Amino acid sequence: MIWVTPLSTLSDVLAQTKAGYLLSLLSVDAESHATNHLPRDRCLHLYMNDIAEPREGLVAPSPAHVAEIIEFGLKWDRKTPMVVYCYAGISRSTAAAYVIAAALQPDKDEQDLADELRRLSPSATPNPLIVSHADLLLGRQGRMIEAIRRIGRGADAVEGKLFKWVSCI
Repeated sequence: MIWVTPLSTLSDVLAQTKAGYLLSLLSVDAESHATNHLPRDRCLHLYMNDIAEPREGLVAPSPAHVAEIIEFGLKWDRKTPMVVYCYAGISRSTAAAYVIAAALQPDKDEQDLADELRRLSPSATPNPLIVSHADLLLGRQGRMIEAIRRIGRGADAVEGKLFKWVSCI
């Protein structure tokens, strides 16, 4: 299963879930967080700003970032949980979880995945640039983009609540 969390609960989630894989999506100026118990090849730390389109002075999510997310998700053994986090647990992390779910289930309907994400996280507002790059890389022909557009912006929140996505196993 994939656990999606904000940074504020990361330590507790790692301890409670006995996660075997960790994906962090942080701003360029953020510090990486200790993951002493995990081997390096089971951690992926990506640095990008949470923006929906390129802006001067900021690092937008790129196709290369998203390709790394997909590759990391596909190499996940699914025997131990994966934890995915970003600062608030609302945008970058929910987009990455959606991307991994789509990559692991290529025949699953994009709207069904987006609807499941919405049920699991009312505040989820997946980063549209991450989703757009993934849609192209996974050959989903705009269906991922449209599915996320249909679920709309999540409920207002300063921070998302921890949730687990079980159907990805």
